[in-house]
Amino acid sequence: MTTGNTTRIARTAARAALAVPGVAELQPSLRQALAGAATRVREAIGSPALSTEAGIHVEHTPGTRAWHVEVRCVLTDDRRALDTARDVRDSVRSAVGSQVTRDGVPEPVIVVVTVTRITGHRPSLQPWDHRPVTPTGTPVSPV
Repeated sequence: MTTGNTTRIARTAARAALAVPGVAELQPSLRQALAGAATRVREAIGSPALSTEAGIHVEHTPGTRAWHVEVRCVLTDDRRALDTARDVRDSVRSAVGSQVTRDGVPEPVIVVVTVTRITGHRPSLQPWDHRPVTPTGTPVSPV
């Protein structure tokens, strides 16, 4: 597969993942974060920049003829992380599967979703209990 196909698949996967309710952003891997830093240096000296989708890693394995897509995402806390991750997996698999079919022979798409962080306020297990707690989890009595 060409680099152009891989980039197109990564963009399709990124759009599909970001469209899922509960996804705050895509989290770049360390490799992508370092590539992003290098891109800023390249731009400063006038070299062409690398084009990668943050939080998406795409590989095509010719032996199995399958696309492997890794999605690293940050979620909001307004939905269960498991439900959001499943929706991301299904949405990306569907979008990439459609893209691969349009590009030629349909090939299997394997999607792995990694939740790197959940943003926002985490509600108390007992919503009526808003007292501070100690590191062991026991409530602190008001003074």
